[in-house]
Amino acid sequence: MPFETLLGAWVATGLTLFILTFLYKDNPLFKLAEHLYVGVSVGYTVVKTYDTVLVRLIYMPIAEQGEWSLLIPIGIGILMLARYFPKVAWLSRIAFAFIVGVGSGLAIPRIISSFILKQVEDTVRPLFYAVEGGGVTFTVDLMDPASNLNAVVLLIGVVSVLFYFFFSVEHTGPGRAVARTGILFLMIAFGAAFGYTVMARMSLLIGRLRDLIVFADPQYGRPSLWLLLTTIGLLILWTTRQTERSPDGS
Repeated sequence: MPFETLLGAWVATGLTLFILTFLYKDNPLFKLAEHLYVGVSVGYTVVKTYDTVLVRLIYMPIAEQGEWSLLIPIGIGILMLARYFPKVAWLSRIAFAFIVGVGSGLAIPRIISSFILKQVEDTVRPLFYAVEGGGVTFTVDLMDPASNLNAVVLLIGVVSVLFYFFFSVEHTGPGRAVARTGILFLMIAFGAAFGYTVMARMSLLIGRLRDLIVFADPQYGRPSLWLLLTTIGLLILWTTRQTERSPDGS
């Protein structure tokens, strides 16, 4: 097996075990893994940004294709650095104003389309479908987002949630039932969002545990076993020294 693969297995196993030691308590092994993770992430971001922005998007188009118009955004970007010089700090406002204006111009239409127009489109779906020869049809397929039953549920949810946030009318009588229905829909939405977040974190945990199981194989040198024993030994040593340093022995 290549040395790079073995090294990667040992490093990945060690850092995973160091991170999991936080389940015991905050300790130097966890801090070491945390600092390495942050440092590597920042270093990777800096290198990736340099390669993508400076080399691929700026240097190569100018040097190879002669796109000298890119000097304009370069100048705007350089103006942002004027923030660090008090005498010319006002020049950075030009760059920030340009960035905020362009960012708002790009973000506002997308937000309106995603969070307003799309919601309106889903809310005004027909509750019934007309069929040839007269009459109507009503579909109840919950697996089909465009079914009439889902349209009714969505309409009830939107109206009840909006009514819950309508505080100009006291929520009594029938209005109380509508407001409580809105609370139910809000709880379902928040629960689904929280469940999605939990499942995403569980997926990451499963991936880490899978690697620990795979790297316990003899062909990798059993890093999971040896590093687990090493980690436990280091935690015992650290805890013992912490106890000895404590005045009251606690």
